[in-house]
Amino acid sequence: MPASPRIFEFVSPDDIPVRVERSTKRRKTISSQWRDETLIIQVPAALDERTERSFVEEMLKKYRNGRQRRDARHTDSALERRAHELDQHYFDGSASPTTVRWVTNQNKRWGSASYQQRSIRLSSKLQQMPTWVRDYVLVHELAHLASPRTGHGPEFQKLLNKFERRSEADLYLEAFHAGYSSYAKEQGRPADELEGFGDDVG
Repeated sequence: MPASPRIFEFVSPDDIPVRVERSTKRRKTISSQWRDETLIIQVPAALDERTERSFVEEMLKKYRNGRQRRDARHTDSALERRAHELDQHYFDGSASPTTVRWVTNQNKRWGSASYQQRSIRLSSKLQQMPTWVRDYVLVHELAHLASPRTGHGPEFQKLLNKFERRSEADLYLEAFHAGYSSYAKEQGRPADELEGFGDDVG
């Protein structure tokens, strides 16, 4: 890697976009973060080429390891296991879904459930949210399967209230949607994604 310019960009052999930012304010520390679909690595500008390359490879290795752990948590089988755990905990297994999976084409819902198929689908956008928020969306859809004829009526609300952090999760999702809508508006994109939960239970 050259000692200059201040910013150096490349794509790793496994297709990870990387931007190295050399800072004159840094003396010893390095840092990395995933931003704008790119791994940003900040290093001291005074580093020699060999040391800089070593640090960049180290940050890439850490990112790959973290991505592998995240990917393992976000498989359909892991999501299905979690759904059955929550079903047992909150509903004594009465929801009993047969399939639970992530989907990438569910742009206007956090989650949806089908009683006839006993299936649950969650938006892949939830993968980046805290575990307890994902759990809440799962519990919401499980409640539809546990009480399929009640819509969002009192019986359904009673079931959903079993989730201890319901109010927090509702606020989190509302805030996320508001932030997304604002960002989409700034980018000149339609802000019609992720409006809530699915009601296709029949």
